Amino acid sequence: MLRQKQIDQYHEQGYFAVEDVFSEDEIHSLRRVTEEFIRKSAEVTDHTDVFDLEPGHTRESPKLRRLKAPIEHHEVYARAIRHGKMLDIVAQLIGNCIRTNGNKLNIKHSHFGSAVEWHQDWAFYPHTNDDLLAVGVAIDDMNLENGCLMVIPGSHRGPIWDHHQDGRFVGGITDPGFSAEDAVPVQVKAGGISLHHVRMVHGSEPNKSENPRRLMLFQMAAIDAWPLMGAGDWGAFNGNILRGGPTNVPRVEPVPVRLPLPPAELGGSIYEIQTLMNEKTLAAR
Repeated sequence: MLRQKQIDQYHEQGYFAVEDVFSEDEIHSLRRVTEEFIRKSAEVTDHTDVFDLEPGHTRESPKLRRLKAPIEHHEVYARAIRHGKMLDIVAQLIGNCIRTNGNKLNIKHSHFGSAVEWHQDWAFYPHTNDDLLAVGVAIDDMNLENGCLMVIPGSHRGPIWDHHQDGRFVGGITDPGFSAEDAVPVQVKAGGISLHHVRMVHGSEPNKSENPRRLMLFQMAAIDAWPLMGAGDWGAFNGNILRGGPTNVPRVEPVPVRLPLPPAELGGSIYEIQTLMNEKTLAAR
């Protein structure tokens, strides 16, 4: 169970971390399977529906940047998203009825690892209410040196910043009034988790250390939070329920919304979309 101080921090600052959620054995399994996928990525030379590749990726030196939808590709990942202790924590923040609306595994290799520019997840998938969050499962220790998550405390209660450039969505904040001077790192050891609100401004720098930083991200939503861009197939939509049962009665609240339209000129991951940005701050550090 979370302490009230942690719950208060989430609501007031928009994030917190919890150590020792996954066991050493569970983390060992996640590392082993992740290393298998890194080796498999050597078989491809361009992005696929499974692999998102770093610039400079080769068969001899594979650089997998993101494993897309990992829960669909291995039972170890599928078990992780239903981890009881993790879901108990999430339930204390957004309620007992939980749906996942996405998952990915981001990898920063030693002395490399693409930066992720400042953005809000809410800019990609606004809902009828904002009881959504992202859980980051630290497969490795996550610290300043290897490109840990950076957040701006309290930004989840602020505006939805413009993520458009020349009238098209580019997946990163372009608003000239934006400042990241209050950003702080979220450092957590392997086996711990980070949690951040869907409207939290966040990003990460490249990995400058000898050590990899592999972070699995699970997007979580309250069952009655309904995607404004459409729910898609009813069966598939409800197949993403982790706890509770389906509902066709969305909870609508007066939350600020800026749709990711017109869409980005590039498809694929956030890494690919953000290549369109004229000005980058975290990649240059």
